[in-house]
Amino acid sequence: MNILLLEDDLILSAELSKFLESNHFTCDRIYDGETFLRQIKSSSYDLYLLDINVPKVNGLDVCQTIRSFDKNTPIIIISAYGDISDKKDAFTRLADDYLVKPFQFEELLLRMNSLLRRKSPVDNIDLDIIRIDDLIINKTEQKVFRAGNEIALTLKEFQLLVYLAEAQGRTVSKQQITENVWEHNFNTNTNTVEVYINFLRKKIDKEYKVKLIHTRSGFGYYLNPL
Repeated sequence: MNILLLEDDLILSAELSKFLESNHFTCDRIYDGETFLRQIKSSSYDLYLLDINVPKVNGLDVCQTIRSFDKNTPIIIISAYGDISDKKDAFTRLADDYLVKPFQFEELLLRMNSLLRRKSPVDNIDLDIIRIDDLIINKTEQKVFRAGNEIALTLKEFQLLVYLAEAQGRTVSKQQITENVWEHNFNTNTNTVEVYINFLRKKIDKEYKVKLIHTRSGFGYYLNPL
């Protein structure tokens, strides 16, 4: 499990990171909210730990920004602010839990494990949200995000992306795509599928180091981080 920690107290950050790593987590440490928001656009994490009073962008604003494109990844606020108004503000911004400093690391671990158990072990099992690496597909709202950036797709591009994502890494043939996305509304001998795959690649993959849409020569296409 990969954890991203926002904490500007260098000693606490180091101690907490060491504790988490001793319990089989990986933990990246960030010391200000602006850098934290940049980091989540380049890497994928299973849980966020956010202090509130940090430089540049405070933890509550970071929480709200995350929730604008990611409704699923657990967020725990760790803060010296213990008033009910502070907690209310955090939960209003859709934090999952709130722990007041000083706290026992073991208690934090219990809360983290509880949230992670509730989170589906395979993100794309969720009926409304599909998550593959840093790609998030919101089927209900028909929105797509890559590394936190919203990507505008046409309806047919969106339907094709969802079909590839729901295959969960399996290769789907051109005929399967035409049957399920276009419903035989064009001749399978045309290059329409290839054209739309290229459209998706330009929008989903072109600007990113990790490519998600792949061709298996002679068989079809699949969506998976490599």
